[in-house]
Amino acid sequence: MPTLQHRSPADHYTRTARAAARTVMRSYSTSFTLASSALPRRIRTHIEALYAMVRVADEVVDGAWTGASPQNVIGELDRFEQVIAQAVERGFSTDLVAHAFAASARATGIGPAQWEPFFASMRSDVPADQPPPPPNQDLPTFIRPHTKEVVRSDESWWEQTADSQWEQTAHARALTDDELARYIHGSAEVVGEMCVLAFFDGAPLPRDAEEALLPGARALGSAFQKVNFVRDLAHDSAHLRRGYLVAPGRASTDFTEEHKDRLVFEVFDELATAAPVIDELPRTVRAAVWTAFGVFAELNHRIAMTPARQVARRRVRVPDPVKLTIAARAASGRPRTAWPGMPVAYSRRSA
Repeated sequence: MPTLQHRSPADHYTRTARAAARTVMRSYSTSFTLASSALPRRIRTHIEALYAMVRVADEVVDGAWTGASPQNVIGELDRFEQVIAQAVERGFSTDLVAHAFAASARATGIGPAQWEPFFASMRSDVPADQPPPPPNQDLPTFIRPHTKEVVRSDESWWEQTADSQWEQTAHARALTDDELARYIHGSAEVVGEMCVLAFFDGAPLPRDAEEALLPGARALGSAFQKVNFVRDLAHDSAHLRRGYLVAPGRASTDFTEEHKDRLVFEVFDELATAAPVIDELPRTVRAAVWTAFGVFAELNHRIAMTPARQVARRRVRVPDPVKLTIAARAASGRPRTAWPGMPVAYSRRSA
């Protein structure tokens, strides 16, 4: 390994950008940090860069810019997308996250076909009358762990305000099925595609990738996103005024057992579609993907076992020891592949 004195300025800068992307992932997601730890170092840098780009855009719409107007948010998303596109074209950016993403995108073949639908979904998260979220009183303003991954002592605040923080207005409604499908495609399915390209690290995809591998990756991304929707229902409905599943501010009244059971089944159905595809990925990345698969399947199972009224008020969690057990099984080559309620049990061959 070259010493600092022997690194070129370009190599030193790219390493610094990748370290910044790694910091973003470690700060925001314990689950993906755990899963990615099983990846080879080079592939892990791609996943960290991809995660960081997605997370920064998500934070723009989720309130990291305190006091920003909807116009500010849309403008910043437009600017960031342009920075990403220019960084990939040039191979350089003064934005460290964009530079890290560009290095990985250029190495793996990630392009506008993936990031343009993603940014379109992010823009759809910005309502025309979005007020600024309440400031975080517990942390300095320059440190804002994403509340979708970090539960603080103010968790009960969401229970108290799930229905009272925002009054439903005439235009506030849940997304239609078609709108939700478009949102999931841009926010999750194309991220699955980007992950596949990162896993192959620039090598050609199998000839039948469009028939099996990529649909499986999209199904896995969609399943993860739907689990996030249910897990974060109280926060998204009350604080962010999102209508992914129910109208904003209506989580505890409109989210029913029937609604929950349908979503749980959809997630398990998509996980069953994705499971056989995982063993079609390069051998060196399978343990990491099985770990992520297992954590989200376990979370979906715990959601299934929790009354809808509780799901609508508090986040359901997978304890860290359980996550570690799932990761250890995946690393040993014996990942858990089925959960109660999963419609198709995947009989995994030795891999």
